[in-house]
Amino acid sequence: MRKIRDEQKGIIFIALIVLIIIAVSVFFALSLKTNVVQEQLDENQLIKVLFVVQDDDNSALFTSVVIYNPESHKGALINIPGYTGAIYQSLGRTDRIDMVYNEKGITSYKKEIENLLGIQLPYTIEVTLDNFIMLSDYLGGMRIFISEPIDVVSEDGERWLLPSGAVNLDGDKINAYLHYRLEDESEAAVQERYQNVMAALITGIHDKKFNMFNKANFGRYEHFFACNIDKEEEKTLFEALAETDTETLFRQTITGSLRNVDGQVLLTPLNNGENVRNNVRQVTNMLTPTGGVMNSRVYVLEIQNGTTVQGLARNTSILFQNASYDVLSAINADRNDYEETIIIDRIGNAEAAKMIGDFIHCTNIQKPDTNMEDEDGSRANVDFTIILGSDFNGQYVVKSRSSK
Repeated sequence: MRKIRDEQKGIIFIALIVLIIIAVSVFFALSLKTNVVQEQLDENQLIKVLFVVQDDDNSALFTSVVIYNPESHKGALINIPGYTGAIYQSLGRTDRIDMVYNEKGITSYKKEIENLLGIQLPYTIEVTLDNFIMLSDYLGGMRIFISEPIDVVSEDGERWLLPSGAVNLDGDKINAYLHYRLEDESEAAVQERYQNVMAALITGIHDKKFNMFNKANFGRYEHFFACNIDKEEEKTLFEALAETDTETLFRQTITGSLRNVDGQVLLTPLNNGENVRNNVRQVTNMLTPTGGVMNSRVYVLEIQNGTTVQGLARNTSILFQNASYDVLSAINADRNDYEETIIIDRIGNAEAAKMIGDFIHCTNIQKPDTNMEDEDGSRANVDFTIILGSDFNGQYVVKSRSSK
């Protein structure tokens, strides 16, 4: 019996040692675990998030990429239209990009959007429609501007009523705003509504941050979101996004040409998607202080066509608008034989002028010639004038061999 008791004591002793080792290992593991989001914030790195709201059938209703600069508190929203078309590797066919999410899930969807935008998206957030509706109510509604009152009956006989003006929409009204369709309404108009809702969400989180991130309250919010990070990092992420300067939120969407492919209309990004990636780089630059100077506003451009190419100024204005610039006018220049593209800096901001120049690969930046200025002062509200020359190919300035 004594031998058995000794053996039992030995087993108990070994078990205690194992438990101690496990406890110490867990302690050190928890001690060494870092908050990745906080590390990025401490280093003033851009925070990039893929945000997906699901519809009733768990398909992607709308998708937005949120980019936030913790140093400047500037943010940008990039809307990803579900009907953006391409040959998607994860599907092995040409289709809508939202079909990647519907068939393959968030991981494959993230990879395809990263390829589309040319950036890495370390964080993903998914929200079901029911949770999004409840979240709207928790935030006290979302403020949306509606230009005209809406009175629409759906195919199922449901009536959607929305007032006009700057209105605060509760969860049910947000649901109606996301789902109503007007006769002959363009898909681009629908996508604009999606982006309005995403901007309203960021604004709502910003406005309610003192209540939302109270230790006793955040648990009521966190279950609305399905994130690819742990709870502590999730809270840190939303606390960061809540600091976004919502008054200067940059908004961008994917643009391209519409094509009918296998019976469905797809939005095909131009230039094999290079335009999209270029626009994303430009918006990212606008969030970042350059040379210690922060771009505190959207710059106003005037674009002039100094060539014989029809529609060049108009098409280029779309290029800059997609990069979050404000284009006041797109007109013909005083002549059509400009050989070189010129950027005229009317406000004396060399950093902003260079940023515009980098966007179209133009280094020919000049000060305004007072002798050639208009007498009526119609350009008083223009920050930069871009005169397009024959060296501009519709996307970039192409240097001739002799100038290289």
